[in-house]
Amino acid sequence: MNKKIISWGFFAIAAYGIFVILIMFFYDDSPDKMKWDDREEYNRQFIAQIQLNQFTFEHALENLGSPDITEAKQVEGNRFQVMFYRTQHVKSDGITTQDECTFLLFINGNLKEIGLGHNYPKNWGIINSHKSLLVPA
Repeated sequence: MNKKIISWGFFAIAAYGIFVILIMFFYDDSPDKMKWDDREEYNRQFIAQIQLNQFTFEHALENLGSPDITEAKQVEGNRFQVMFYRTQHVKSDGITTQDECTFLLFINGNLKEIGLGHNYPKNWGIINSHKSLLVPA
């Protein structure tokens, strides 16, 4: 009787181990497939660790997935790209707005600024604060 219980116990532990290994290798836990509240938390934690000038546009797409809102503009040969990732819930209306997001500003593919979406300057006013960073065309 004891041998039977022990063998079933080992079988259960082995089956559980195989299940865990399969999940670890085959489950794709990308931000694009997360529920909205899980993605908000993931975005918040990931963005908190980002360092300016060491993070690129490609890294953002790879690690955070597609942005919730994006804008792009070219000025004097310099590419400005702003990506908004949802990081805080404001209103349950099914629409993600800038005030629910954190923005990442990339100039020529490099991260230059991070800020809350409700602080994002209207009509590309952000370009004026970064004139000194522009590369002459």
